[in-house]
Amino acid sequence: MNEREELKEILKKRSILKGDFTLVSGKKSSYYINGKMTTLSARGLYLSAKLLLDACEDLEYDAFAGPTIGADPIIGALLVLAAQRGLEKEGFLIRKEAKDHGTKSLVEGNLKKGMRVVLLEDVATTGGSLIKAARAIEGGGGAVAAVFTIVDRKEGAESNLAAEGYRFSSLFSVQELL
Repeated sequence: MNEREELKEILKKRSILKGDFTLVSGKKSSYYINGKMTTLSARGLYLSAKLLLDACEDLEYDAFAGPTIGADPIIGALLVLAAQRGLEKEGFLIRKEAKDHGTKSLVEGNLKKGMRVVLLEDVATTGGSLIKAARAIEGGGGAVAAVFTIVDRKEGAESNLAAEGYRFSSLFSVQELL
């Protein structure tokens, strides 16, 4: 079994839940994909990060970023794997709201003007949190090089991100997992 197929099996086993769910978008669904159940396991996180880092191979970028909490483990793992490959990259975590104390920052990390950032998320539905994250990066002087997710629920993320001018890719579509 190759690494992509192995990750697919881990996602199916750990992250697909059946029942009645309300998504962050407000939509109702008969299934829920909790990507964190995969990215908070050693092998699931390793495979997710490795496949995402491989997918970034032809991109010019300086950093990884994503909405907290779904992207947090992925970004940490990507930084470790990048270092193992001799790549010097930064990581940023993007809050839902700016802190009301300290630096009052929306973006945690050493974001500098002109940095090219790969945005990441575990699961995308409409892409709303990724668009908000992209705006936070751009508001801090960075540029979005690409947007990736482990699973695309195929409910508008790709078209919504494209309408905003972002290149979007996923490791898996929901159809591959159900």
